[in-house]
Parts: sequence; C-alpha cells; structure tokens
Amino acid sequence: MNKEQFHRWIADSTGNESNICQIYAMKDGETVFDDCWHGFGTEDAMNVNSVTKGVVSILAGIALDKGCMKSVDQRVMDFFPDYTVKRGEKTIYDVTVRHLLTMTAPYKGRSEPWKKVCTSENWTIAALDQLGGRNGITGEFRYATLGIQILAGIIERASGEKCIDFANRNLFEPLGLPARVLHGDSSKEDQYDFFMNRNPRKCEWYADPQGTVTAGWGLCMSARDMAVIGAMVLEDGRYNGKRIVSEEYMKAMITSYLKLGERFGSMNYGYLWYQPYDNREVYAAIGDSGNIIYVNRAENVSVGITGTFKPRIFDRVELIDQKVLPVIRGV
Repeated sequence: MNKEQFHRWIADSTGNESNICQIYAMKDGETVFDDCWHGFGTEDAMNVNSVTKGVVSILAGIALDKGCMKSVDQRVMDFFPDYTVKRGEKTIYDVTVRHLLTMTAPYKGRSEPWKKVCTSENWTIAALDQLGGRNGITGEFRYATLGIQILAGIIERASGEKCIDFANRNLFEPLGLPARVLHGDSSKEDQYDFFMNRNPRKCEWYADPQGTVTAGWGLCMSARDMAVIGAMVLEDGRYNGKRIVSEEYMKAMITSYLKLGERFGSMNYGYLWYQPYDNREVYAAIGDSGNIIYVNRAENVSVGITGTFKPRIFDRVELIDQKVLPVIRGV
C-alpha cells in the first residue's frame, strides 16, 4: 500500500484499527509519515494510557542522572520517612525503585483497589498503603498501574518539585514539545469522561487532588510527541545533539529483565518498556487501546500511534511491522 491507500484502509476499518487517531513516524531523525483520522490534527493530544509509564521511567532516569536518587536499588521508604507503616508490615521496607520499574514490587490483595486510591486525597500515599504484604519480595511480575503512582511521589520527594514541572523542564521542553498542564478535576465522573471521551485533548496530564500527576495513565500526548520521544530512545538519550537522559540509564531501561506470559504477548520487560522480540532491537512503551511508542533500531525508525478508548487492544507492534513500515519504505 502507498500512503493514500493506507489512509483509506484505516478510515474504512471496522476492526481493531478503527479507533486510530494519529500515526507519526520518524526515520534518521526526520519526519517520514504524518497522518490523522476522526477529526484529529497532528498537534492534538490523546490520553495515551499506560504509555505514561514509559515516560515516567524516563523521568526516573533523569532524576537518577541529577543525583536526586542514589540508584535504582534505593529503598522506596527512603523517600517517605514521614509515612506511617501499618503494624506488622515488614516487606515494604525491602521494596526498591528497581522493583517498581520492573513491576516486581509486591502488593497486598489480588486486584488493584481503584476506587480506594482514585477517590483518595493523596493517590501516592493510598498506593503506598497497598505496597508490601506477607509473601515478601518474590521477584514475580505483577502489573500494577496504581503501584507506579509511587514513582511520581518519589520523583517529587527526590527532586523537590512537582512531577509535572520536573517533566516539563527536563523532558518535554528540551525535546521541543509542548509543556503539559495539569488536567484539574479528578472526580469519579471526570475520570470516566477522561477515558471515554473521543475528542482531542489539550496537552495535559491527569493529577490527584495534590497536583501529583498520575504515573500509570493520564498523560496526554500526540503521536508526534511519542515519535520524538522514541527518536530520543534511538539516540540513547540524545535528541538534536542535546543530552536528555544518560546513555547508561537508557540502555538499562530497554534491557530485558523478565520474560512475560501470554497475557503480555510473551514479550520481554525492562524498566516499564517492552521488548516484543527476543532477537530484534525493537522496543515499545505500550498503552491500552493501541497507544504506543515504537522504536526499531535496525531501521532507525520511531513511531507514535494514538487511539480512542477501545477494549481488548493491547499493542500495535504487528500493525507497525506489517503495515506502517512498508508504507514508510515506499515514501
């Protein structure tokens, strides 16, 4: 397919591709593809769901580079000396930043307490209330969107500034991307609208009543924003000749530490980033509804895709490999 045929194929889709709003691709640092659907423009933003986690991982790396954190093996409780640990709880003292980044932190209960955390006044503290448990540190992968909220609190405690200000000053603005603003409301009704509304959003980031951004979801970006971040990953933390994140951290971020099960496509996992293949240098930050930052080192290509809420769509890696890359090669 050429670019025009591909556009029509997406526009006419009634399947998994029907919710795609934007696709933006860069090769060798230059834009090679930019297309939009459903009334979206290139600069419009969308809640990219769990792609947010991949961006927060980068922010954690910047905090490490600046010396705000000693290492990824620093204990979580070092950053919350004023937190009152529940009686009898011991495991929480052994949890490190690395456990959060690799999703191997232990939590109490079998499921995530969305209502309890997302109706609280301080989502970081509410997430800390779930950390630990009787089983100790097992190294087991446990995907926990709410648990990652603790990372936002750590970045704030470590840097001495709000996470959104830290992100704007150290990531978005140096990349030439729009600064994010806090979304504002965090009521139950607003949270539902934030996920389900299919209209373009401004460059905002969801936050709790304390103004601490959501670390596991809620960052609004365009496909272009994501492709630019992907281009920085390709350059091992540099962009347009400027060092954004250390090469050391970027390599650690995309190193495979765990092999995931079928639920996650048997992919490998780094610091909140996926490696879809065992033998290819392809990396991705993946969110529900097919939102993705895709990085392919062999082709020096980064791709961003946004999509409105659509259940049971986990990733677009196959779509990019089989459809988008051939179109790019033909441009």
